[in-house]
Amino acid sequence: MSTFDYVEIPPDVIRLQSSIASNPVRPFTKISTSLPCSPTPAAAAAAASTTFSPTKSLSTLLLNTSFPASIPTSASPHKSSTALLSTRDPLSIPITTVNFRRFVARVGPVFWLQDRVEEVLMWRCGWKYTGVWIAIYAFLCYFPRMVLLVPHAILAAIILSTYPTPSPSESITTKNPPAPVAPPPSEGSVDWQANLQAIQNLMGAFCDGYDIISPLTPHLVHRSTHTSLILTLTLLSFLFLLPVLPLIPLRLLFFVLGIFPFIWTHPVTQTRIIPLLKAAVNGSIVKGANASATLTGVTSYKCASLKIKLRRWIDDDRLDDKHWGAEMREVELWENERWAPGPSLSSSFGTQDDLDAVGSEFNVGDGSGSALLGAGAGTWSKSNLRPTDRAPWTRARDGWSGVGGEVSNLTFSLAPGWAFVETEGWRPDALGSWVSASASSSNSCSASGSCDPIFGADDNGWVYTNDVWADPRRIPLECWKTLGMTRRRRWVRRVYFDPALENA
Repeated sequence: MSTFDYVEIPPDVIRLQSSIASNPVRPFTKISTSLPCSPTPAAAAAAASTTFSPTKSLSTLLLNTSFPASIPTSASPHKSSTALLSTRDPLSIPITTVNFRRFVARVGPVFWLQDRVEEVLMWRCGWKYTGVWIAIYAFLCYFPRMVLLVPHAILAAIILSTYPTPSPSESITTKNPPAPVAPPPSEGSVDWQANLQAIQNLMGAFCDGYDIISPLTPHLVHRSTHTSLILTLTLLSFLFLLPVLPLIPLRLLFFVLGIFPFIWTHPVTQTRIIPLLKAAVNGSIVKGANASATLTGVTSYKCASLKIKLRRWIDDDRLDDKHWGAEMREVELWENERWAPGPSLSSSFGTQDDLDAVGSEFNVGDGSGSALLGAGAGTWSKSNLRPTDRAPWTRARDGWSGVGGEVSNLTFSLAPGWAFVETEGWRPDALGSWVSASASSSNSCSASGSCDPIFGADDNGWVYTNDVWADPRRIPLECWKTLGMTRRRRWVRRVYFDPALENA
């Protein structure tokens, strides 16, 4: 009969016999067990001193739910001097918990440096602050050997910034003991939670960057048909650069490469240039007679706004000194035309490029100034205006204040002391910002069920209206061809005040 070394059998019990008749007594394998290991004093003290709180138990909760049921461990528990850092210690929940808590408490200076670099690179502290660092980088590019002194400058700056300055009440001869180094923030404190938040955001940023780069990896690991082409171009560029390397100015090259991130992150680049480049790549910018469709939606409005701002920057660059020091204003003219069904006539000024080429010497001629709506459909012209319509050129939006003076050059008399800016001409309002939102809110969809854009003007600055100069739209309705339609365009030009002209 089998025996149990570690079980005490009471004397008043009866042992059950085996049901196998052939071998009523079968020897059992001896089982030996060991007592559970007692916890170390350090672990017991840590467990006793730890109190439950949502913040303190966050790291333990995350770690306990992230490990699988079976954890692989190394064969030897001892550390190896030849092992890599990633495999130095076996995977263990206690080790991971301790290291994570130590990392959160001590990673603060890393994120402080990250914030300072981001402030400089993203222009968060203004152009003067970032400009100083750009100047320092340019100095190092011009004197590259000065890079060897950068560690000395950093060390000296740290020591000088932490130099203890005695207060006026303290005596100069008094020697106080140096202040102790601040310990890492305790778990659950404000600084500890700030470090944990920074780790969370850094993990998200790293994952976003990985998701951006990962679609490009198939082209480098022979998972795409473009791999051979990339390899060929790489080899050709390598062979091309070999004889050219002595001719490349390294100082200028590193200066351009270092300044490019600052140019890319500049607010003007992010808010103006990049959207304009995206619109150009997507084919949203319409130019001249090659245009097959007009700009639509909010994207077209932004592109037109960027084009107007770019044209204004060019005009500002051409201004003379007398213009910069004088008071400047804008005057406006309104061009009015009516649609006439019938055979199409050639347009005098049908595209935006033609209007820009004319400049300040814009000649109205016979007043045709028409742009075609479609081949063989009809003609826009000022000669089609009815006697009861508004004048072809008006000074006011109502369309009844005609232009006096020399109409052929779009000039009229100004108030005493005011004159047109000589370096620029009339510019069409390509945004159509003068269209009232209240007047456009009552617009309805066309018969085909598709709603036309109602805000703004087309690519040439025209705003289309019905037969009675109402219901403004950026694109005319198809039914207006038979009922009658009209259009208006706003022209602006800058004037400046010259006291010499007032006295004359």
